[in-house]
Amino acid sequence: MALTKGKHIVKEIDSVLCTVVESGISNERMSFLKELLEFNKFEVKTEEDKTEVKTKPEAKEEAETKVEVKPEKVTTFTIGVTDLVFNPMIAVYENSLKRPNGEVVSPAYWNQQPEKPGLPYFEYRKKNPNAINEDEFIPVTHNYSTV
Repeated sequence: MALTKGKHIVKEIDSVLCTVVESGISNERMSFLKELLEFNKFEVKTEEDKTEVKTKPEAKEEAETKVEVKPEKVTTFTIGVTDLVFNPMIAVYENSLKRPNGEVVSPAYWNQQPEKPGLPYFEYRKKNPNAINEDEFIPVTHNYSTV
């Protein structure tokens, strides 16, 4: 589900109604989110999804031969929190979740992607008060015309 959809899904996990944070995720992703949400004092419930069997066809040598299929078992998980009004998209974008080191959880951190260094545009002027605003030096001809 990640942060691309703001849909609120409620599901029963371990006989408790939970807000689904993400579903169909790997074990590594599930443990990452579980640690993050438990650090933010949410009661986390996890459930192993039904085992899916993915098939991968082998290379075709001739059109007449049958394609051999190898079944592959993939275990996925669903993670949820018992707080029914929790929405991960809102929580991340309103900066209400914290990391274990005290910083705010960013969308890149939530999605386990590398973060881009640099200041957000709205803090640039605060950190660099002597920065030159280029718009002040662009002449606007209609301001000087007389009628």
